[in-house]
Amino acid sequence: MNLLCVGTSYRTADVATLERLVFTPAQQEAVLQELVRQPYVGEAVVVSTCNRVEVYAAVTGFHGGLGDICSVLAEHSGIGGNTLAAHLYVHYDEAAVRHAFRVSAGLESMVVGEAQILGQLRDAYHQATEADTAGRLLHELMQQTLRVGKRAHAETGIDKAGQSVVSAALDVAASHIGDLTGRPALVIGAGAMGALSVATLTRAGVGPLTITNRGAERASRLAEAYGATAVPYADLAGALAEAEVVVSATASAGPVLDRALLAAAAPLVVLDLAVPRDVAPDVTGIDGVTVIDIEGLADSRRALPAAAETAAVEQIVAAEVEHFLAWLRGADIAPTVAALRTRADDVVAGELRKLHARRPEFTEEQRADVSRTLHRVVQQLLHSPTVRVRQLAAEPGGDQYATLLRELFDLDVPLATQADAVPEIGGNA
Repeated sequence: MNLLCVGTSYRTADVATLERLVFTPAQQEAVLQELVRQPYVGEAVVVSTCNRVEVYAAVTGFHGGLGDICSVLAEHSGIGGNTLAAHLYVHYDEAAVRHAFRVSAGLESMVVGEAQILGQLRDAYHQATEADTAGRLLHELMQQTLRVGKRAHAETGIDKAGQSVVSAALDVAASHIGDLTGRPALVIGAGAMGALSVATLTRAGVGPLTITNRGAERASRLAEAYGATAVPYADLAGALAEAEVVVSATASAGPVLDRALLAAAAPLVVLDLAVPRDVAPDVTGIDGVTVIDIEGLADSRRALPAAAETAAVEQIVAAEVEHFLAWLRGADIAPTVAALRTRADDVVAGELRKLHARRPEFTEEQRADVSRTLHRVVQQLLHSPTVRVRQLAAEPGGDQYATLLRELFDLDVPLATQADAVPEIGGNA
């Protein structure tokens, strides 16, 4: 099995394209199952956020796996293959590992260093685990990806530029209307992004805060946790009229804020952090209403962290990539060594059967002595070369040793056996 990452993000696609590709939780589970039904895809994890959609897969071939993943994405989004291809990036094996680690460390985020991506990666991994589409290879990749992200944030100052996209959005809002401290704000949506928005607004001194959500109980719990006020979703128009800053972050399939609602609530700054967008496309040119969405935020990104912090994270990523690749190379040799030992045991067993047929006068004790002696000789002969070949296989270019062993000893190591025999490397996230 090989690793393949196929994705798109705010770097390669506009919001309209991302809106068509983004998955709801229900869609994500269905797509996971569809992916692993493809002939070249054995495992799959899907990451779907407001500014990236990525498929991490264990595949039996690059071109076949790429074709399978692209066809599933095209079918889901309704975007033609050629059009979709123009927005995709592809990473294979080492490059896929490096990309995953960079994503978790915040190096690929719209706000470099933001930590929210760690939670999003964890959610994607858990969903794949529950759907039983993450096998041994992706389990290890995702666990190590989460660990690398935690290490980057713990050991460097990469997150000094800001904790989240919400923080960046507030900076852009402040550039339009000045200091946000003490300004009344409304948060629409009480999911993960809504909760992050409430926390960020509270830290920034924005408020009083009002929260509304289609599920009233969730809004009430979130409001209670932050000393905010929950209002029924049916009173959205009234809540808008009382606010100067609105953060909308729902999981709605269509717009929740239309032209009439916003025109009646002006003046207003609306931070639309949802994908698909919560603000209707025709909301433009309304006097006193400023809308900042993910696309606008990408054009007004905050300053990058200091070069020293970025370089420190890059060093962590490089070291962790090599660590993972060493394990990956060792994973290929393990079933081959096991097959070699099995072949040796089979040869010993065959010779013992012949000996016992020729020498029926041997007692059980004599037979046991001969058997132990033969097995010890074979194990001693195999010990040093198998230990050494494991060491060599973990080094760059070591993948050739498994192939050489299989050819030299004519070993039959089924692909499924090789995938199932992946050893642990530890460090659960």
